[in-house]
Amino acid sequence: MKAVVWHGKADVRVDDVPDPRIEEPTDAVVRITFTAICGSDLHLYTKLWPAMSEGDILGHEPMGVVEEVGAEVTHIKAGDRVVIPFNISCGSCAQCSDQMYSQCETTQNKSMRKGASLFGYTKLYGQVPGGQAEYLRVPQAQFGPIKVPDGVPDERFLFLSDVLPTAWQAVEYAEISPGDTVAVFGLGPIGQMAARIALHKGAGRVIGVDEVPERLAMAERHGVEPLDFSAVDDVTDAVFEATGGALCHASIEAVGMEAGGSRVDSVLQAVKVQPDKLVALHGAMGAVRRGGTLSISGVYGGSFPMFPLGDMFDKQVTIRMGQANVKRWVDDIVPLLVEGDPLGIDDLVTHRVPLGEAPKAYEMFQKKDDGCIKVVLQP
Repeated sequence: MKAVVWHGKADVRVDDVPDPRIEEPTDAVVRITFTAICGSDLHLYTKLWPAMSEGDILGHEPMGVVEEVGAEVTHIKAGDRVVIPFNISCGSCAQCSDQMYSQCETTQNKSMRKGASLFGYTKLYGQVPGGQAEYLRVPQAQFGPIKVPDGVPDERFLFLSDVLPTAWQAVEYAEISPGDTVAVFGLGPIGQMAARIALHKGAGRVIGVDEVPERLAMAERHGVEPLDFSAVDDVTDAVFEATGGALCHASIEAVGMEAGGSRVDSVLQAVKVQPDKLVALHGAMGAVRRGGTLSISGVYGGSFPMFPLGDMFDKQVTIRMGQANVKRWVDDIVPLLVEGDPLGIDDLVTHRVPLGEAPKAYEMFQKKDDGCIKVVLQP
């Protein structure tokens, strides 16, 4: 089959690789109809490459049609249309019983001191072949795959794999009450959807922070107040002024290590003092009012030197973060995909390309060329 394969830093190719097969009775094989490039994939493309191995198959946002199932898989069958959550969880261990599916004890990578295995995401998370391919072997298929109803386009359900649950959890963790003011830092796919979900769940005002004109314009189309951080001297000061000095009840950080705009961060990253750029995180912390909540959905890879613990303590800020526990939120989200499109899912994808054009799409997405916000690949 054809698959998107990592060969080195900023070097992905579409290669011929062996077809997947059933290896365990809890496996399934799915023919991929749609898959996507995630902002987290860009971390592998240029930042987390030391954790990659040449030949790794990328991708963790797939959906498709079941081709074959193992003997212990009973809730899906050949011919069913399914979405595959990016985290691989068994559904029955102690962590899964608490709906902490991203920490599943069955697939947890204890030797690396990491959580549940993820599709297409480094040796730190199980080195499981990913879903940017024509076919995918799905471990723990007795629980993971989400069967979706007919009558709604595949592309809308595709985002159940990652984008929608991640954004939904970010809003849940932000503990937003009706009428609250919320800042969302980073208006990539997760930030776009988190901003819309916050409004859907009753936020009175959402301020979206980014510098890419196309991202700011998309957010504004959905009722978000755009704030171009490149046009202000200090983001915290700008949010302070925009809120009349009140700042925000909650702040959602949806950027992670791909943040730009800080020369200090770039230097610290270059000399390996820190693996991440932290300018978005600092901005998100600064935008939170006293007693507010900071929700972090952006992915970070390492330690955080010079953590402003004193400021956080003084402001009594609550911090929540982590990989999305995908299946915890599915029942809340699916009705919003079937009954109309209140979250505007149909206005998220900017580029649809064949799987064979994935290398160009990665470069375009990483450089934010051509107004690229979200790329869907079709095998």
